[in-house]
This record gives sequence, structure tokens and C-alpha cells, in this order.
Amino acid sequence: MDCRALGLAVSERERSLAGQQRNPNPKSRDSYGPTASWERLKLRASLLRRLRSFFEARDFLEVETPLLSADTVIDRHLDPIPVILFDDPARPEVGPRKWLQTSPEFAMKRLLAAGAEKIFQVTHAFRGGECGALHNPEFTIVEWYRVGDALDQGLQLLAELAQTLLELPGVSRISYQDAFQLYVGIDPHTADVADLKRAAEALGVGQPGGAGLDRDGWLNLLLADRIEPHLGHDGPVILYDYPASQAALARVRDVVPPVAERFELYVRGIELANGYHELVDADILRQRNRQANQARQADGKLALPEESRLLDAMSHGLPPCTGVALGFDRLVMVAARAESIQDVMAFPIENA
Repeated sequence: MDCRALGLAVSERERSLAGQQRNPNPKSRDSYGPTASWERLKLRASLLRRLRSFFEARDFLEVETPLLSADTVIDRHLDPIPVILFDDPARPEVGPRKWLQTSPEFAMKRLLAAGAEKIFQVTHAFRGGECGALHNPEFTIVEWYRVGDALDQGLQLLAELAQTLLELPGVSRISYQDAFQLYVGIDPHTADVADLKRAAEALGVGQPGGAGLDRDGWLNLLLADRIEPHLGHDGPVILYDYPASQAALARVRDVVPPVAERFELYVRGIELANGYHELVDADILRQRNRQANQARQADGKLALPEESRLLDAMSHGLPPCTGVALGFDRLVMVAARAESIQDVMAFPIENA
């Protein structure tokens, strides 16, 4: 984030955290001062150096890709920020629409299709409608891909990074199915809407806004309220094998029932990273883009452009790989034991 480092709406738990925010730096009360203390800004810089060293020691190439593009990830819950690329400064409202990137995923996969094998990037990403203790509309994202990795290798590399940067005990794993059975008492891969609604009612989990939820909506609500708060308190934990309906850009493994080869890292109840054993089939991505746009329009949102240069690259040949996106601000927040990412950013949106 699935508040996807990462993508669903801000949860009730995050709103509660936001209400508990502390301001560690008195200067932030001034219009010019940073929100984060100098101690936390120094920790941030140290973690960034260590992160780059981690990837360089494994022969990853650091790359840069555009923040502004004609293409954008199409996701029901991710809302890219549009920008008008005007020619006439006297008419800034006239010109083609581009998108600030919600992640560098599309462009980095184009590099993979062109021959890159191990790449990482530290950049800024932008998502509309995301503010809170764990969200800022502009944030720092770390994304990486390694050709030839399947699910297990992707999980292992993420675990190594978490241990290196956070210096916490060994990283454990739990499947999405096992987590639901442990904390909710239901099988998320076979339960229908009625089953999930009954489970939520029995656990006292409210339905947000009173609006009707589909199956994935109930799964996400139960995950946020009943499972995520338990994850990662005895050390980092990776949740893996999501429902096939939540595959996004991950492969779906052909088992019964099928599961998405998607995984997320949690520390102290906070999602830090989201990874995929990557989908490489352009036709399946076209189908998912169409379905995601239909869901967006049903939600009253803008449809996003379904054709992209990524689809062209995938048609040319995207090699098998695993990729991960990590919310760097959240990582610093966890390392600093801060209560909000605003406490580890120099100038969050309210002070930008």
C-alpha cells in the first residue's frame, strides 16, 4: 500500500494514529521550519546510504525514470495526480494531460524489457487523496527488480533488506490464508460476501460509510482491522499468497483455489513494502486494466489510459522477474519509532 506503499483508502486505524501525532521539532510551528527533528533527518540520511550500499553490494544498477509520463498504473484504489503540459504559459490550462507517477513501475519494467537485469531506484511518487499518519501525497519510494527471481527469491531479498536496515530479528512469513484463519477464523480464498460479512459482524468490525462492499472490500476491511495490527511485533513478517482477485500486476499461481504471487512486509502493524512475482503477459494486463477501469468508474472515479508503453514492452518480451516497492518514509518512521511519517519528513504537504 492494502494501503499500498502502497493503495487503499486511509483506514480507521490510520486516522486514529493521525490524531495521536506528536511534533518532535518546535521549529515546525514556524512557517519555515521542518516537521522532523534533525536527529530523525540524520537517521533518514543514514538509512538511505545503507540502502544504496545494500543494492550496490549485490550488483544492482541504480536508475532514474520520469516522474511525469503519459502512462500510469491503473488501480482501483490508486489515484494519480494529473498535470497539464502546456505550451503557452498564458494558457496553462491548455495542453496534453500527463500523470505524476504513483510508482516508477512502468518505466522500470521497460528497462527490463530492454535488457536490464538488476535495477533499483529511489525516487518520489505521488498519489491523490492520501493524507494521514501513514500517507503523504508526495512520498519517497524505493523500487527494485531482479530478472530470474521467482516468488521465494523475491521474499528472501526483501527479508535481507529488512534485516539489514532495521536490525531486527529474523523475518518470518505467514500466508494470507493462514493469517485470516488465525485472526478472523475464516478461509479468505473460499469465503463469499455473506461469510465475510458475518465474520466482520461477529468480530465487531464496522462497515465504513454504510456503503455496500464487494468481496475484496470485505477482505480488505478485515485485513486492516483484524490482521494488520498483529503483524510484525516480534520481528518483521511477510504476508504472501494473496487472493487472485487482488493480483494487481502479479502472476496468479494455478492452484486450487488460485492465488496471486504477491507479498507485503509488515513491521509493528505497518505495511512497508509490496512485491510481486511479476506478470509478464501483455494480454492479461490489458484485461486487468479494463477491469480496474470498470471498477474505478463504478466508484465514480476517472478512467485511466489503458494503452501504455509498458504493454508494448511486455509484447516485445518482459523477462521473468520479481519486483518490490518500499515506502521509505514508513521505513524511517519505524526505525525512528515515530508516530507519523510527517515526523520523519522535512516538509510534508501541510508544510510544503
